[in-house]
Amino acid sequence: MGGAAMSTRERILDAAADILRTRGVAHATTKEIAQATGVSEPTLYKYFPDKERLLLAVLEERVPGLSQVTVRPGEGDVEENLTELAHAALTFYQRSIPMLGALLADPRRMAAHREAMSRHGAGPDRAVAGFAAYLSAERDLGRIAEDADPEAAAALLIGACFQEAFLRYYAEGRDAAAAPRARAEALARAVVRPLR
Repeated sequence: MGGAAMSTRERILDAAADILRTRGVAHATTKEIAQATGVSEPTLYKYFPDKERLLLAVLEERVPGLSQVTVRPGEGDVEENLTELAHAALTFYQRSIPMLGALLADPRRMAAHREAMSRHGAGPDRAVAGFAAYLSAERDLGRIAEDADPEAAAALLIGACFQEAFLRYYAEGRDAAAAPRARAEALARAVVRPLR
């Protein structure tokens, strides 16, 4: 896409990120996002075929998180790699909870959201699967215990990250400071040490 198209897309993402952060995905509308961007709704749909694809783009491009972290099995220290992943997960969850929280209260919207995320190959289960795949590869390389359970360890770490992010949001609200790296280190250490 050309420069003008890119700037329109970027403006849409910026407006969507602001609106989703303050109103949440359950209450924000594409009409509202289009108006905040200064484009028509049909123009918005040229860039994003549905609201879920727009949400995914916001989460991937405007919310710091797992997509910005690359760790490779066999490289670096396992605990340090998991710290990087955990810190990214903490940041992502802390920023995305206000956007997605209201969906939990509406079973119909939640089901529609779940179906749409599945169509786009996305959803909250992807984080656990990604961590588990990383840990499985490290186990295959002999860098963690042969009898380690990558799925359980991944679920524990992701669950701890989500809980930490939720508690920070609960205590301090939408503008809470990002979780410190030291917290991610403690969570990663608690998961990795038993795997060795």
